[in-house]
Order: sequence, then C-alpha cells, then structure tokens
Amino acid sequence: MTPDDIAARLGLPVEDVERVHRLAGDGPSAPLPAKADAPAILDRLAVPRDDAAEIMAAWPDPGSPLWTPELRQLLDRSTALVRADLGGYGWLPPGPELPRERGLAWRHLYVYGFLAMVGVVMDYHRDHGIPEAVSWATLADLGRNLAVDRRMNGEGWPVMQAWLTLHARGGVYELGRLQHQRDDTAIALHIPDSGPLTPEAVDASLDEARAFFPRHFPDERYSAFSCGSWLLDPQLRDYLPPGSNIVRFQQRFELEPYEEQEGLDGDVEVLRFAFRSLSTPLDRLPRRTLLQRAIVDHLKAGGHWYWRRGRFAI
Repeated sequence: MTPDDIAARLGLPVEDVERVHRLAGDGPSAPLPAKADAPAILDRLAVPRDDAAEIMAAWPDPGSPLWTPELRQLLDRSTALVRADLGGYGWLPPGPELPRERGLAWRHLYVYGFLAMVGVVMDYHRDHGIPEAVSWATLADLGRNLAVDRRMNGEGWPVMQAWLTLHARGGVYELGRLQHQRDDTAIALHIPDSGPLTPEAVDASLDEARAFFPRHFPDERYSAFSCGSWLLDPQLRDYLPPGSNIVRFQQRFELEPYEEQEGLDGDVEVLRFAFRSLSTPLDRLPRRTLLQRAIVDHLKAGGHWYWRRGRFAI
C-alpha cells in the first residue's frame, strides 16, 4: 500500500504520510508488548485509569474492527520512524495529526507506538547503565501527558505526541524535579507539572544531572544547562515577588537576545502550561494564584508573553 493510498483512505494530507514513510524507510518497527502484560506496563507508566481502559479496549488485536489495514500500516511505519532515530534528541513528530474523534484507535495510535518502543528504549537505557528507576520515572511522563491532555479536551496532544518521542528514543531523562534533554553542547532543562519549583529541588536535580551524563554518556560533552520557556520571560518579575520560585529560577540564567521562534507563540504557551486550555476566554480563566492573575491581567491589558531562552554554566 503506497503513502498515497494510505493518505486517501484515511483522509490525511499525503505529504504528512509520505514524510512518515520517507523517515522510516525500510527499517524495522517494534512489537507491542503482550496484551496480558499491558495493564501492568500502563500502571508503571502512570497512565490514568480512564485512558488505560480505552487503550486496552482498542488494543490492535488481529481482526479488530477498529483497525483498518491503513491504520495498522501507519502505526507500523510511525513506530519504525521513531525507532530509526533511537538515541536521537531532536524534535520528532511521529506522524500526522489525527482526527482523534474518529475512534479509540485514532485517539491512541501514537500511544501504541510509544508502548511498542518501551522495550527498545529500555534496552538502550540498560546499554548505557541507566538505573531502571530513572527509566520508569522518565517514561511515566506518558501518563502525565495523557492526564493533561484529558484536562485540555485534546487540545494539547499534537505537541505532546512529538514531545514523547524524546522519551522513546532516549533523548530525555527525568532526574528529580527537572527533565534533562541531551543536546549538542548543553543539557536542555524542562519543567514537568510535578509540584513546586523550589530552589532546593532544582539544585538537587542539577546535581544529579552533573553526575548522570558523564557516567552514562561519557562521549558527550556538555558545558551548560539551557532552557527555553515562557517562565524565563523577565516581565514576570513585574508581577511576582523577588523570592518566588519562578523568579529565583529565572535568576540562574543568562538570557539570550530575544528572537521570535517559528511555531512558538508565547501567549499560547502560557495558556497551555498555566491553565491547560487554549480556548477558554480570558474572563473565564481561573485566578486562583498570583501567577494566574498576573498572566490574565497582562493579556487583558494588551500585553504579550514571550518565549525566552537562557543558559548557565554547568
């Protein structure tokens, strides 16, 4: 079945399907875990109960009416695309954005691709001597993202499906409070939705990373930690007290000159992470915290938020 056939039968842009086949080439896919083992794996990945039930209900069993040949081939080639870049750490969308309202197989297709990669990436971790506890803590970001996506009524998934390929390829590791992404010369920091960003928790995570990467990736050389985030927007200091966790996190970084990032809108990213909604009118957003009030008041006054990048030496 050609990419043109698949795109036509699934009603997807042909260029998106062709990209999957081009990047996957003739490389191998990866098998899903045995269905009997899946509930325990989903539990270790912190997948919420409602999502786990849907994933099991739509499992790609042979002969399942939920899975057309075209969907099966898209899953196979999407998984092969991710596997072909095992060890990579760049941004990698696994395939076209899917109309997830068309059924559970459509809704969770890239989740099945993630599950198929669990055994592959765990082997990669073991080859690098990475403790199993770190592996599972890292991969459990799947469950966290599914929970957030459910809160966002599906608005967040197009970004999340690409983000999660970092975990499935060994590109990012959760070490305490922060996630640490391998990069060319700097370790890129990400801030999961997992509690207060206290200086003590950040210090502990950075110290863990300083030991982790030389031990497990001795051929890679990093001279700095970097971060790209709306949390580094200096305008936040106009609203937050000097001793707040966010301001103290900002103070670690030397900001790079502002440059507009293609595909990144600071206002959108603030709404995504602070409110978990991209479509709620400003007047209906919650104002429970000082940060939420600051974000809304700034936008209502005609201001904008900006995605800023910064770094500091290891």
